[in-house]
Amino acid sequence: MAETELPEQISPEMERTAARRATDRAMAARWDLNIAIFLFAVLILVIILVAYTRAGLGIVSPVAIFGLAMVWLVGWRRGKQLYQRFYDEELLHLEQESKKAIKEAIKESVEETIEAKVQKALRERWK
Repeated sequence: MAETELPEQISPEMERTAARRATDRAMAARWDLNIAIFLFAVLILVIILVAYTRAGLGIVSPVAIFGLAMVWLVGWRRGKQLYQRFYDEELLHLEQESKKAIKEAIKESVEETIEAKVQKALRERWK
């Protein structure tokens, strides 16, 4: 995976916040419908092996273990991919929020400065 390039403006606090949010979103999204369907297919296969073929534990156990391992592996990979994508999105979002806050602060400062100059000019005129 490509390393995320971090602009100089992103603080460690922003990184931690983005990582936490990305982790939460990835954990919630990694168990999707495809994984659930695969898990049910493994369960059905195990039930068929046990019920209809009278297969022994030596055959059913490896099938069940392999199925569960595959479900875990697919979920883990998906979570890792989603984490990276969500992390990048969160960093971008936090960076945009930070820039927006800075612009608003500058705008307020400029407006206050202009207002102060106008008031000073009016006071001088009245003197």
